[in-house]
Amino acid sequence: MTLNQAIPLFPLEIVLYPDEEIPLHIFEPRYREMVNYCLETDTPFGVVLSSDGNLSDVGCAASIVRVVRDYDDGKRDILARGGFRFKILGLGNKHAYLTADIVEISDLDQSVEALVRERVIAQHIKLLELAGRLPTPTQYQDRVFLSYFIAHNTGLTVEQKQEILELTSENERLGFLVEHLTRFIPMIEEVDSLRLKVKSNGHFRDFPLPEDEKLV
Repeated sequence: MTLNQAIPLFPLEIVLYPDEEIPLHIFEPRYREMVNYCLETDTPFGVVLSSDGNLSDVGCAASIVRVVRDYDDGKRDILARGGFRFKILGLGNKHAYLTADIVEISDLDQSVEALVRERVIAQHIKLLELAGRLPTPTQYQDRVFLSYFIAHNTGLTVEQKQEILELTSENERLGFLVEHLTRFIPMIEEVDSLRLKVKSNGHFRDFPLPEDEKLV
């Protein structure tokens, strides 16, 4: 772990992962001030999960990739990218926005089981196919943290996403995803199967279909 100086905090109802890009619309005056500071000083800000008014202890630093749009009233659209993970040591309120003294979090274990990695890739490909997408195996290659790439679109709750962010082993994160997808994929398959049954029946009392979707 590496101790860092205080950084601005941006509490959101989402979890940001390292290397993940996120578009943000900045409209509150305090966060417009924060973004101005980050741009002027080339400083990252910390994205932390805010749930029911409570802040998580672990977040992800975000660097501004570019300003997408400036509005006449001072609002901004920006694109940010996740960087290092951190743990909050203490909060500060000298500015309109929160700041935090943080310590950078690194993985304690760098090893990854090949079978676990291969299984989660196969599961993710299947899930994307069920969603009507056409994944390619090459998109999983050369990723240091495959877990974060997969975790952001696997039907995880925000609490589960936060749990993954806090794990300090890539193997643990991949194992978490394997267990989740083992439960989640059959649920999606069941919904898909039900949808097909409804359409083939033409009508179903609990799931009526529009006339143009009924099969005669």
